[in-house]
Amino acid sequence: MKKIVLLGLALSTLVGVASAQNVTIKINGYGGTDPAVVGDLINRFVKPAVAKDNITVVYEPLQGDYNQSLTNLLSAGNAGDVFYLPGETVQAFAATNRLLPLNGLVSSTPFLAALNRTFTVNGKLYAIAKDTNSLAIVYNKDIFDEAKVAYPNANDTWTTFADKLRKVRQALGNDYYGICFPADYARMGAFAFAAGWRPFDSQGRTNVNTASFRRAFDFYTGLVKDKTAIQPSDLSEGWSGGCFAKGKVAAAIEGNWIVNFLRDSAPNLKYGTAPLPKDPTTNRRGNFLYTVGWAINANTKNKDAAVKVLQALTSVQAQTYILEQGLALPSRSALQRNAFFTKNTPESQAANIIFRGSSDGNVQTYSAGRYTLNDFQRPINEALTSVMTGQATTAQALQRLQTALNTLQRR
Repeated sequence: MKKIVLLGLALSTLVGVASAQNVTIKINGYGGTDPAVVGDLINRFVKPAVAKDNITVVYEPLQGDYNQSLTNLLSAGNAGDVFYLPGETVQAFAATNRLLPLNGLVSSTPFLAALNRTFTVNGKLYAIAKDTNSLAIVYNKDIFDEAKVAYPNANDTWTTFADKLRKVRQALGNDYYGICFPADYARMGAFAFAAGWRPFDSQGRTNVNTASFRRAFDFYTGLVKDKTAIQPSDLSEGWSGGCFAKGKVAAAIEGNWIVNFLRDSAPNLKYGTAPLPKDPTTNRRGNFLYTVGWAINANTKNKDAAVKVLQALTSVQAQTYILEQGLALPSRSALQRNAFFTKNTPESQAANIIFRGSSDGNVQTYSAGRYTLNDFQRPINEALTSVMTGQATTAQALQRLQTALNTLQRR
């Protein structure tokens, strides 16, 4: 009996030692400027939250092509326990069975429904959105004031918005433009959604030969053709935010990422923000939903610890900090009532409008379904370019576009 008691004590001690052992959770995310932000977030909120459970967190950003790097690491069995999952890639990564379904492990109720839908495939939730973004009109107050034209506002339709832009150009002359428009599905698509167009049918096929797509296509390209809008490259810029910062265009369409850029690149530029204009026919707005989620590696050896880390990464405290630093918009529904949104600053007003744009009207996730974004967007962008530069009519461009998409989607 004495030996049995001693054995029991020994086993008990071993169990106690095991439970006290540290578990290390590795996190993968973007490189670039993200490590400083995410590192600070982890140090402030994640490490303190999980330390009591003897969980150590290490962050290993992936430089270069994130999706390719993550794919390679998952294949080699070296990916992090927790990692970024861009919204546009969820279907592709879910098909590899390397994502842990979170149903029953993490409650998605506190998060925006549209974001949860983005990360759900065949009823399985594969990530919790860490933040979100959408598009809005960013306008130069000085330019509108000098032209004596009313600012863009929430009541604008495509017609009234375009009228304001044309009046600015007429008032200020050829050195100024109404708006900066790239030949880019990531902007033009929002107008197509407003018109009621959907990028994919139930079979995953795309049809651009619809009245809704053509109407949005004509509106978007028409502003460039009549020189109300200018493309970024014509001002030696790579995106419309850079175009806007030069002070030569009255407006641009961007997300909350432009706020910090303007703070650094054009600190004296006085700007305001308005929702995207409504389609005058449907009386609805369209928008893109951009998001990245936190996912868990299906092969993690520390599932419970990984779940705790994911919960800390998306906690109220973590998202409030990110919001108030002006770094990103929260994915938690309740944070739309955060006092930051009511401050009388350009940054807070932009954040408020862009946050609400995530659920106003016909909003679609920035995604290409089961295709890669590059493959899906390239023919659309080529069609926009061909019309904007006068190389094709709308009918010719859409015919070629439909042929290209058919070829892609029959593979």
